Order: sequence, then structure tokens, then C-alpha cells
Amino acid sequence: MKTLRAFLAFVLTFLSHAPLAAQSPQPAPSAHAIVLHAAYLLDVESGHIITPGEILVYGDAIAEVGTKVTRPSGAEIIDLGDTTLLPGLIDAHVHLFLHPGAEDLQTIQESVPQRTIMATLAARDDLMAGFTAERDMGTEGAGSADTAVRNAINQGQISGPRLRISGNAINILGGHEDAIGYNPEQHVLPNATYANNAAEFITVIREQIKEGADFIKIYETGEDSVVNGHLSTPFQYTEDELVAAVREAARTGHRVAVHDTGEPGTLYAARAGVESIEHAYQLSDETMRIMREKQIFAVPTFTITEYFADHAATPEAAARERQLLDLHASEFKRQLAAGVPIAMGSDVGPFPHGTQAREFVLMVKFGMLPLAAIQAGTVNGAKLLGWQDKIGILKPGYAADVVAVPGKPLEDITALQKVSFVMKNGVIYRK
Repeated sequence: MKTLRAFLAFVLTFLSHAPLAAQSPQPAPSAHAIVLHAAYLLDVESGHIITPGEILVYGDAIAEVGTKVTRPSGAEIIDLGDTTLLPGLIDAHVHLFLHPGAEDLQTIQESVPQRTIMATLAARDDLMAGFTAERDMGTEGAGSADTAVRNAINQGQISGPRLRISGNAINILGGHEDAIGYNPEQHVLPNATYANNAAEFITVIREQIKEGADFIKIYETGEDSVVNGHLSTPFQYTEDELVAAVREAARTGHRVAVHDTGEPGTLYAARAGVESIEHAYQLSDETMRIMREKQIFAVPTFTITEYFADHAATPEAAARERQLLDLHASEFKRQLAAGVPIAMGSDVGPFPHGTQAREFVLMVKFGMLPLAAIQAGTVNGAKLLGWQDKIGILKPGYAADVVAVPGKPLEDITALQKVSFVMKNGVIYRK
């Protein structure tokens, strides 16, 4: 373990001194004031459009927002033309340690140092696409290596979004992330850490928090199938076991997110008081009621299903993914009508990093208003990550996380796929 940690430290030191084209170290915020000017600015809380829109940035924070802000002596004026200023985007479900290709093979064939290097490049790509904050939902067999990536970003050694990380995630023996279908004599390791009962949950959660996890990620359901229009997915943990996990995480101020596609696992998780239900293909009326009351977020992740359908190995596999996507789209409308809180999360990793703004397009396609979709990826994302007093809106005193997109995203949500300007913490990364 000490050898691995030393190697990762070397890797990150190397990356921090790499050429600009490969990986740019994070510069400090500007010593002078910056005024951002654009044709429009969206107040994501109210939906009000400010025309024109301006933001005064001092150091790493927003100082003023309006149609015409103060211009201090020596301020740098940046005219972004016919664009809309928005808060930095937030993806609440990413996998920095995954890339397109056979997921089960890459986690076996690629070393943890190699995957860590890839994760730093993925973080850079996501930031350049306008995602200034993210939740990394499990390293898929790379242990707590995401701790090093998060810390390197925070220390300015590499560029990337603000991160909440979960380490290796937790799963049962023979569960959704276990290594199934391999020669058992080879003892192929799973992509998540085993916990088979409440006592093991407590041990694993303590270990993950010790190694730097900001929250705990648990696999609660899988494998999924659709039978007569209904989702069938076995639960992995009982309600009592999930309650034990939530209580242990809460003991040190941490929260629990669950991979959870359908009943009864979703009901168990909602009753246990998790912070979010990832994927949420099909929710019962009772589950939705509890989620609304407890403000438990559903994180839809439509894009990954669409990508799997479009890139399936066989027509049969493509049809299965399309069936899941159609079912989820139908159920999503019910969730919106029931008032379930929604946070934007794409499950990017198995599809290319930096392309996950497609999730906004699909949320609108399947029934969300454009403003609500943008709120899911800004205001709601900030709440889910526990940074609601720091990011997610353009407001004096908040961190200067700002993006610009062409035209008017409330009229054309695809504008979020064309981010032309990125500022995080007062530092300009794309202009």
C-alpha cells in the first residue's frame, strides 16, 4: 500500500509539471478584478433573464451581479458577446476512473496508477465542458485513488472540478459489481468492496472514510430486466442493513447514495434516509412520497442508457437498453408529477468525459422544463453535494464558478453542450 501511495504521489507530481497541452496546473485567481459581460444572464433560482448580464469577480468570489456592475480601476473587462452567463454546471454522478470500452476488462487489465492518470484527464475534460463540480460515484476497483485526484485538484496541482468522492463503493458477494463469469480459481476481484451484513457495513464505511471518502456509495439493486412493462431487479441489502449504513455514515457527518433502479430496493433506501437514489428507473407511489417528504434526490442518468443502446454489441442488447430507456422515460414523468427532487447526473465514464451535457437534453426530452433541468444541474446539484451556500447560483459571496453558452438555453437546451467560457473559483480555464 505504501508503494502504491508513493507511486501515485509521483504520478501527480509529474502531471503537475507536465506541458500545458497535456495537463495545465491550476493557476491562482487573478490579482485584479474581472468583469464578465454577456448579452444575457440567467438567474437560475427564479428563471429571470437579465439583459445584458454582468458579473464582477474579485479573487475567487462573485462580488456583484446585475445589468451593469461596478468597474474598479484596473479591472479586466471580458465581453462574451451573444452568450448567456450561468453558474458552473454540476454533474452528480460521474466515474472519473472509467472510459469507453469493456468496463469489466479495463478494471482488470489497467493498473491503478494508469487509471489514476486517466482520471486526471477525465477531470480536465469535464471541467472544460463547463462542469465545475461533480460527485465521483466509485472508482470501480481502484480503491481510494480518487482521494488523490480530489486532493491534487484542491491543492492546485491539476485542473478539474470540485469533487465529492466515494472511494470504491460497497457491494455484496455475487452482487451487481462482483466479478461474475470468470474462472473462480483466478479470484478476480470485484469492482466494489464486499459488505454482506450490517457489521461488515460498519467496518467498510469506517475504512472508506478513513481513506478520504466524502460520502458512501452502495449498490442496492441489480441485475435489471423488464418483464411485462415492469422493472424486475433484486435488492442486495435489507432495509435494516441500509439503516445501519446510514446511521454509521451519519455518525461522522457523512451521507449515503445508492445505486438503486427499482422496488423494493428503492423503498428500503428511501425509508433508511439515503441522500440520493441513483438511476431510479421505477419508483412506487410510497417511495416517491417519502423522497418528496425527506427531499431525497433522484438522479436519472438517462445518457448512459442511451449510449449503451447506441453502442450495444448485439441487436438484442440494444433492444434491451431501449426498453429500459423507454420505461425510465415514462416513469420519469410520474416522478416529476409527484414532486420528487431531481439532480442532474449522467453516469459519464463509460461514454466520453466532457460530453455529459447531453443529460440536460434528455431530461427536457422526457418531460422536464428547460429551467427545471438547468436547476437540476446547478441549484439542486449544489444541495446534493452539500455546497448550497457556496456554488450553484450567481450571487455575491458565492464562489466564482461561471460558464457561458451561446444564445438562450431556456429556448434551446442544447446550448449547454456548447460551453464557450469556463471559470472556476475565479480562474479562467476556457475563453
